[in-house]
Amino acid sequence: MKQALLLLSVASALILSSCQPKKQSANNNVPDWALLPFVKIDSVNPILGPGNGSFTDPIRKVKVSWEEKDVFNPAIVKKDNKVYMLYRAQDRVGKPAGTSRIGLAVSSDAMHFTRMPEPVLYPDNDTCKKYEWEGGCEDPRVVRDDKGTYYMTYTAFDGTLARLFEATSTDLVHWRKYGSVFAKAEHGKYVNIWSKSGSIVSVYKDGQPEAVKINGKYWMYWGDTQIWAATSDDLINWAPVEMQPGEKSPSVSSDQSPAMANLKVAIPTRPGKFDSELVESGPPAMLTDKGIVLIYNSRNKASGGDPSLAKEAYAASEILFDKNDPTKIVDRMNTWFMKPDKPYEIGGQVNQVCFVEGLTALNGKWYLYYGTADSKIAVAACDVRPAAK
Repeated sequence: MKQALLLLSVASALILSSCQPKKQSANNNVPDWALLPFVKIDSVNPILGPGNGSFTDPIRKVKVSWEEKDVFNPAIVKKDNKVYMLYRAQDRVGKPAGTSRIGLAVSSDAMHFTRMPEPVLYPDNDTCKKYEWEGGCEDPRVVRDDKGTYYMTYTAFDGTLARLFEATSTDLVHWRKYGSVFAKAEHGKYVNIWSKSGSIVSVYKDGQPEAVKINGKYWMYWGDTQIWAATSDDLINWAPVEMQPGEKSPSVSSDQSPAMANLKVAIPTRPGKFDSELVESGPPAMLTDKGIVLIYNSRNKASGGDPSLAKEAYAASEILFDKNDPTKIVDRMNTWFMKPDKPYEIGGQVNQVCFVEGLTALNGKWYLYYGTADSKIAVAACDVRPAAK
């Protein structure tokens, strides 16, 4: 197992290191472990906007234009040399801002997508309804196990509280819901905390993230104020990583559950920087021989943040964790590599947003997919060596 893990991590590292650093948006200090530089593909962006799909909603019992309002924050799967996008879409009916459902689209070139007419994951008359209705199913991230099953972490939103949920599939169309990822942790202690954005540590094999164990456990980064960590034996049931006696961690905000004060913070916010207001996981984290690379999202404080960014702007950056201790930070970029600077990123349902969430490799390039202003979807690319597709 150790030898196989080493080979897989070296393979990811070869792809990672093949991105030749160029001038970065904010400065030239690009660490050699980072996956950079990404350049927005302006010729095709935004690659997906609101659509015309409709289906009979199982709860309302009427036809609903499920993606007519906004589409954003996609997960990406690489399968049979095609790119599959599982994206969040909103209607104009649900509250508070439209019910969210997960749609599916496919591409042969990673830039032009054909959508399925109906969503593949959505609120239904099932055991998850009270957690998903009528806010919906939001912000998916997807990894695969070594047997070919896909695991989707997503946010169940009842209109008041966000909870990190999970579902599995073998074909990307039919999904089995499991409910809260924390249902069995500490007798359900963490089920009713605000939780979302589950990024499972993976090795990227031919552009597809495959979950991998570290020291006998699967690992996941999650959260959208600070970023925390969790571990699992089976990729379904997760336990948040708590602090050990004597450990200290940044305090949580006043609107979060007191139970979260016991959790070990993996990535804290930083006063005065682009990530001063919040940090939130991006695509599935990548295990390499240099460590675990996590691309993450952040929000700039309206007052006391990075003065070079717009107030409350969402920008993306990267961080490196120890490959043997996924809670130990080895290095962290001091600035963002992507910020809102296009009209469709600056204005929309939520202004000033580039929110990265999906990553794959195809035909010699890395493709990074992101939501723009919570309204559309765009893509950026980074060159890799042709031999390391």
